[in-house]
Amino acid sequence: MQKRVYIETYGCQMNEHDSERILHLLERVHYLETENPKEADLILINTCSVREKPEHKVYSALGRFKRMKEERGTIIGVAGCVAQQEGDRLLDRIPYLDIVIGTHAIPKLPQLVEKIEVTGERVCETGFDQNGGYLKAVLPQKPLAKVKSYVTIMQGCDHFCSYCIVPYVRGSEKSRPSSEIIEEVKHLAGMGVREICLLGQNVNGYGRGSEKELSFPELLQRINEIDGIERIRFTTSHPKDLSEELIHSFSRLKKLCEHIHLPFQSGSDRILKAMHRGYTKESYLEKIKRLKEACPSIALTADAIVGFPGEEEEDFNETLDLMKRVQFDDLFSFKYSPRRGTSAAQFPDKVEEKVKQDRLLILQELQKRITLQKNQALEGRVEEVLVEGRSKQNAQEVTGRTRSNKIVNFEGDIRLIGKLVPIRIVKGYAHSLRGEIVSVTIRDGGNPSP
Repeated sequence: MQKRVYIETYGCQMNEHDSERILHLLERVHYLETENPKEADLILINTCSVREKPEHKVYSALGRFKRMKEERGTIIGVAGCVAQQEGDRLLDRIPYLDIVIGTHAIPKLPQLVEKIEVTGERVCETGFDQNGGYLKAVLPQKPLAKVKSYVTIMQGCDHFCSYCIVPYVRGSEKSRPSSEIIEEVKHLAGMGVREICLLGQNVNGYGRGSEKELSFPELLQRINEIDGIERIRFTTSHPKDLSEELIHSFSRLKKLCEHIHLPFQSGSDRILKAMHRGYTKESYLEKIKRLKEACPSIALTADAIVGFPGEEEEDFNETLDLMKRVQFDDLFSFKYSPRRGTSAAQFPDKVEEKVKQDRLLILQELQKRITLQKNQALEGRVEEVLVEGRSKQNAQEVTGRTRSNKIVNFEGDIRLIGKLVPIRIVKGYAHSLRGEIVSVTIRDGGNPSP
């Protein structure tokens, strides 16, 4: 009998990809996705605990779904980082919750759901899999209705930054065998995917600790040789592990897009030391310099935290100075929020909430001006855009991204989806670009077509 599953996903791209894996797994036990939770037989909340807000949203969502449990007997579950962190406490706190499944237990989900259907027993699976079986891909068996896809290459982190919950909820660094990754990318290319984004909490730590495994730059080289794949991206990188070999990959590999996400978190050496980041402001700036030398057109994005314990006005000004010197294309910025179990949660000298909010607004306003200036500087230039789908704002338009990961909207037919189209940028906005087709000659899988 066909059943329906509704998944609500919070947090990062890793979680989005995990939700895709969950859907492929549940197809094996006759569940199809629905966008309407009211018609679902199974509701899953895939969670993130890196920031405070996504964690709060979990409990809010569970409250919304309580009626569906009462009226339809819907199975309700929590997966991901909050599930890993809270475990049985979630079952104790939410009596109508049926399943808690941690970050390493996703492959067990179909069997656990079937067990609940038969016995009604509530289950919690949050053990770590030391053999790495949880990273094995779940390959789609029919062409995908999308032109880009994520591929997990590693999970976990060994850096233990003082504010970060990732090592505790995702475990230590574990890399997938490169042979599996390459076969997955080839499979996705055969399913119509044109852009691959390689995922990991610290992708440039890929292969570390295994003499027989490829390094991350070597893996990029191998993927660059796969027919059908037109673009390669990756996220996220730790500045401490950004090697010269990886920097030079941006000048050597034709398919590697000119964009890197390189979180700096703070511009203050004192705060960076307290965060246990393993680099200084100047060493970070030196890496940025090397990236720009290797690839002058590279787009730079990053993460930043304001209001870390002990942050003074001088420390915050160092962060603003770093932003002005780098001129990031975009920035993801957050107020510090303590995560239970991290060392920073015990630090004294907490920054007042109002001070954190004021600093965040100053930082975001600076970045908004920089992003707008950089987008406006593209006006008149021709950029190659991979068309991803119909624009959400205008049914007569399609949308895609440049190689530097900037969103472009322009008038076009949906038959352009999956094509690489030359677009002249006519207007730069704060969050996107507007363009127009330069010619009817487009590229499809590397071949020009009218």
